[in-house]
Amino acid sequence: MSKAPLSAGKPNQAQARTQAVPRRDPAFQQRLFWSAAALLLLWPLLVATEFKPWVLLHPDSLRVSANFLGSFWPLAHEPEFLLLVARETWRTVAMATAGVSLALLLAVPLALLANSALSVSALSGHMARGPFWLRQGVRLLMAMLRSVPELVWALVFVRVVGLGPTSGVLAIALTYAGMLGKVYAEILESGETHPSTTLLRNGCSRLQAFCYGLLPASAAELSSYTVYRWECAIRSSVVLGFVGAGGLGQQLDSSMKMFAGGEVATMLLVFIGLVALADRISAGLRKALG
Repeated sequence: MSKAPLSAGKPNQAQARTQAVPRRDPAFQQRLFWSAAALLLLWPLLVATEFKPWVLLHPDSLRVSANFLGSFWPLAHEPEFLLLVARETWRTVAMATAGVSLALLLAVPLALLANSALSVSALSGHMARGPFWLRQGVRLLMAMLRSVPELVWALVFVRVVGLGPTSGVLAIALTYAGMLGKVYAEILESGETHPSTTLLRNGCSRLQAFCYGLLPASAAELSSYTVYRWECAIRSSVVLGFVGAGGLGQQLDSSMKMFAGGEVATMLLVFIGLVALADRISAGLRKALG
């Protein structure tokens, strides 16, 4: 006799829970408003840039695209050409690696100077005027370095040092120094700063606080971003080859001008392989440091 009320009460509880769940998203109107606002802001930008993707579906555009893509097969696989691609690939990777290495030599000191977590005067709660303006000047310098695209730097250095990979290495180094320094400083500041603060309060130097306080907690993220920037530098070095910086980009420019689709396809496959290699290196570093 006592089981009937209990069994009768269970559907009532389930029904109450069902009625408590809102049938409509409470933030639906807010999401709809911001989506409409984004479209209204995006439309003038599309008009200003004359964005017309339907031109790609024009019969003339489709015919040109089909002819160009059809020339990709068969792939160029002559021994002389493959040897040339291997040599230019090595030059491209060397250019990107040298550029990122020089950028690291500039970015690491700039990041440490711009990082407020290593400020001794900030331990009292208010940073002194001298260190404050020093950090602002360093941040301004990094903004100036990364505000000039590496393509513009390459055009400048081609006029100074002439054609060749040297201009590409210097262009990548200057632009990426500003990028790496800014992101490194933000990663270190957004991470766990309590260990470094404790070390500074106990009389350790800034370098010791960085090596034993900030770096262990952010090593995986820093290494992952560095490898990503190396991958970007490889792509940038290819683009810089179009303006005379050498490497695989210069060979790609020559093949495209001669409408050699098979050679272009072979070099594009090499690009894909380089990006996949960088991705595997990044995953391995994250696993080793994580």
